[in-house]
Amino acid sequence: MLSRFISCGANANYANFTNCLFSKFVELVKFEKFALKKRRGCHSTYCAYCLPFILLLMAFPVNAQDDEPGPAVLPNQSMLMLDAGYASVHDSYLTPITYDGLDLGLSIEATRWFNHYRWLWQLGVGADYNYVENNAKNNDLHKVMGDISFNMQHAWLGAIHPRLGLSVGPMTQLRAGIVYDAVNSNNPVTVRAHWNLGATGMAWFNTRLGRMPITLRYQLQLPVAGVFFAPEYDESYYEIYLGNHKNLAHLGWWGNRFDMTNYLGADLHLGKTLLRIGYRNRLEHWNVNHLHVHDVSHALVLGISL
Repeated sequence: MLSRFISCGANANYANFTNCLFSKFVELVKFEKFALKKRRGCHSTYCAYCLPFILLLMAFPVNAQDDEPGPAVLPNQSMLMLDAGYASVHDSYLTPITYDGLDLGLSIEATRWFNHYRWLWQLGVGADYNYVENNAKNNDLHKVMGDISFNMQHAWLGAIHPRLGLSVGPMTQLRAGIVYDAVNSNNPVTVRAHWNLGATGMAWFNTRLGRMPITLRYQLQLPVAGVFFAPEYDESYYEIYLGNHKNLAHLGWWGNRFDMTNYLGADLHLGKTLLRIGYRNRLEHWNVNHLHVHDVSHALVLGISL
């Protein structure tokens, strides 16, 4: 009898699956109502209905979840993005002064769903450049960084609102580069490098602006622990080159390092093309070996799907 219901599992479409279940249920009720009445110990018509109803409950989970994307799904996408905005750089290895100026960035972000829209992964590759000056405008720093990040997130589609999606999961990031000070003749360059493990989460909402579909999205990337490079206080890179490699690698955690990236934006759906406009905030802060780094950027994000 159970095979009557299991055969409905071949229907991939949710509506066809439920219609098949209902028709099999009606057929089984008619059969069991006749057969069970003749069995000893089953004198009531209620008994004829109990067994098929229990079988229906048992068979329903076989393929009850719809694998089709709902209105809360985030589109699979590959985006090319340009960031432009404000940067503040403070690196006490080079100078005790905070420098302010321009932030530019170029990145590619890919988002893909898997496991029937229960999970998604993101891959991001990018580079950014900061040109910053001191308050007197008589010196400047050049900061060049590159990074690659990957995350996997479990998603909940329509759990709170039919067009709202939420996701959270683990992430990893590798980020490295240099900061150059042309005036500082003793130590003109410092190296930045860190690898992190952490968490990321997103919330997005699909709606319309007039007739145009748009996706509003917020994402937080929050590294928790990792490893990063930092020289000793007043140690030159020439000394490192000569073999002084002591105390260069440090375990990063929220006690000595805190990084965070926030993104808030909208994707405009123009046919098969997505146009992105948003805001990105990045914070990098660490304090070790009596050295202090505090970098902040605020950037306008413009992007287009590839």
